[in-house]
Amino acid sequence: MSTDLKILAWIGALTSLMWLPYILARLLSSGFMRTLTYEGDSDPLPAWAQRAKKAHYNAIENLVPFAVVVLVANLTATANATTAFWSTIYLWARLVHYLGYISGIPFVRTLSFAIGWLATLIIFTQIIGW
Repeated sequence: MSTDLKILAWIGALTSLMWLPYILARLLSSGFMRTLTYEGDSDPLPAWAQRAKKAHYNAIENLVPFAVVVLVANLTATANATTAFWSTIYLWARLVHYLGYISGIPFVRTLSFAIGWLATLIIFTQIIGW
């Protein structure tokens, strides 16, 4: 399996776990029964948990284009050292994005998002031969 596909699997696993912190915050703030019966949906979450939820949504939105370019690169045999490198950069950028977003550290969210977007774009350029 190529590095790109391994990174894609890691990104998928990471993204699939990102809901846990904000659901745990919901359980702690609203209680078990209110959370399970949706009564707690309108209860306010702590600011960090609201940011975690938004970061999770953003990760899902960005997983699709990343997955497409990684899969196309592998299907067309254009995956190479460059795509492996930028897939790795994407993984770290998304991890930094999530943690930076939750923490509310200025500029980290935007910068790490931009780096992840650039990684996806560079992988695309390898597919089309630029």
